[in-house]
Amino acid sequence: AQCCIVAFIALFFTRLWLVSVLYAAWWFIDREKPNKGGRRIHAIRNSIVWKYMRDYFPIKLVKTVELDPRQNYLMGFHPHGVLAAGAFLNFCTEASGFSTLFPGITPHLMMLSLWFRVPFFRDYLMSGGLVPSDKESASYVLQRPEGGNMLAIIVGGAQEALDARPGSCTLLLKNRKGFVRLAIENGTPLVPIFSFGENDLFEQVRNPKGSWLRQIQHRLQQIMGVSLPLFHARGIFQYTFGLVPYRRPICTVVGKPIPVQKKHRPSKEEIDQVHQKYLNELYKLFEEHKAKYNIPEDRHLEFI
Repeated sequence: AQCCIVAFIALFFTRLWLVSVLYAAWWFIDREKPNKGGRRIHAIRNSIVWKYMRDYFPIKLVKTVELDPRQNYLMGFHPHGVLAAGAFLNFCTEASGFSTLFPGITPHLMMLSLWFRVPFFRDYLMSGGLVPSDKESASYVLQRPEGGNMLAIIVGGAQEALDARPGSCTLLLKNRKGFVRLAIENGTPLVPIFSFGENDLFEQVRNPKGSWLRQIQHRLQQIMGVSLPLFHARGIFQYTFGLVPYRRPICTVVGKPIPVQKKHRPSKEEIDQVHQKYLNELYKLFEEHKAKYNIPEDRHLEFI
């Protein structure tokens, strides 16, 4: 993103200044496109680069039930991890075969609206199916009358990334209910997703709640909207230290839909009821599949 900003500004001071001028005009005309479902480019989604990325870890998408393409779906993705690698590769590329597993369904993944203000980078984000994380954008995707749209939300968000470390089963979800309200207002089934191995790609500097490091990270997140976990893993040619993620498998398991009754203005009690049902289904999904992915029997999800 920083490179795109630098390139956009730098072009003004070269013989190619007209490129930035024309792009700025296009940017203004096209400014609403991210909130209208974006503009995916299948050549980019199908690029061979993503297949190499898939095989590096490797990453796998697992279907547990069939999804009716005549409906729209709101999917909650857990956990965030440091980079949300599973969410990106499974829903923003075809490397794991999303269209084959779920024919007739078009995936969208929500991302911080901030990144859609970056020149050039915004177009790259839209090419994969990313949309801004705001209500207008979400409603546009979920209100498609003929169905066939899927909106994935990484519910724990940037704040959850600060707890992403190998073996962690803690999810920032107990008081995250906005996505449930969104599902009820649109009458959209909720689908829980758990990505086994998502937290295992990096080690993170110890930052317990109340520590000075955690306080600084939390403050920066409030100011910028993005968290800054201090992570490390391996190098390119050695395994001791670096910023390259470990080669550890990620298995993203898509659960079964939870039916939701449409209501324009749901009460707090109605939201709480659906939210609790979602927590139960996510917990059940984790328990049913954890043994396949080497999670100890005595380890369970913790909602905070």
